Amino acid sequence: MSNKIMRLRLLVTTLVIILITLVTYHATVQAYHKPVTEDMATETSNSAEEPLSLGELRKKYSETFKFRGPEVKQIALTFDDVPDPRFTPKVLGILRKQGVKATFFVVGSRAQKHPDLLRQIHQNGHLIGNHSYSHPQFKNRSVKQFQNEIQRTEKIIQRTIGYRPKLIRPPYGEINEGQVKWAKLNGYKIINWNVDSLDWKGLGKEKVKANILNAVGPGSIVLQHAGGGVGSNLSGSIDALPDVIQSLRAKGYHFVTLDELLHTKKYK
Repeated sequence: MSNKIMRLRLLVTTLVIILITLVTYHATVQAYHKPVTEDMATETSNSAEEPLSLGELRKKYSETFKFRGPEVKQIALTFDDVPDPRFTPKVLGILRKQGVKATFFVVGSRAQKHPDLLRQIHQNGHLIGNHSYSHPQFKNRSVKQFQNEIQRTEKIIQRTIGYRPKLIRPPYGEINEGQVKWAKLNGYKIINWNVDSLDWKGLGKEKVKANILNAVGPGSIVLQHAGGGVGSNLSGSIDALPDVIQSLRAKGYHFVTLDELLHTKKYK
């Protein structure tokens, strides 16, 4: 093969390589400068978003997610983790003696074991809310798991007292956005609180009283417990309850159930 032909072939090869390089470069530039569509922007934004905090969820879903009522001279006392034969009857006795109606958030597994005590809460004129079946931390669970916990409990409650609660209190007050969306879509309200007695810590009477009375105000939702785990000690909370009621009454407050405070139905 002559030198002339070899040089020609080398030239053609070089030109082909240059052409391929130019085409590749052009395609890359076009892709880089392609306008971002709305779908692409949403996808990018969603992938980068952090989960909303409880405060952000309350703000975004203010009609569904409540932690206090209107600023009126009303207060809602709420009691979690019922029914519990060790503590619930004592709380019911105090409320009956004081002429106060409250809201009780029911754990389904306990209601299944103590249906007569659930009926007693209802027959005493108190409002019943849903506190899940097994008391999990919902923020780490799927929407499907949340749904199953709520619906399993409401079936037990409906079978026992005749209605499905509209109000849900997530254990530990924790919940995620997908679960709030599901609750909203299905006509529930999520209820947290703005006054925490911290009675689950086994605090004494005076400390429980201080935790409530120092934080309470118009429209407050107060968290206490009338049930607990193995070894729980709620005697301080129970002993504090009459003083709390009398102190707040002396300041002109009226005690109401959550459906009255929030102007909503108690059942679905």
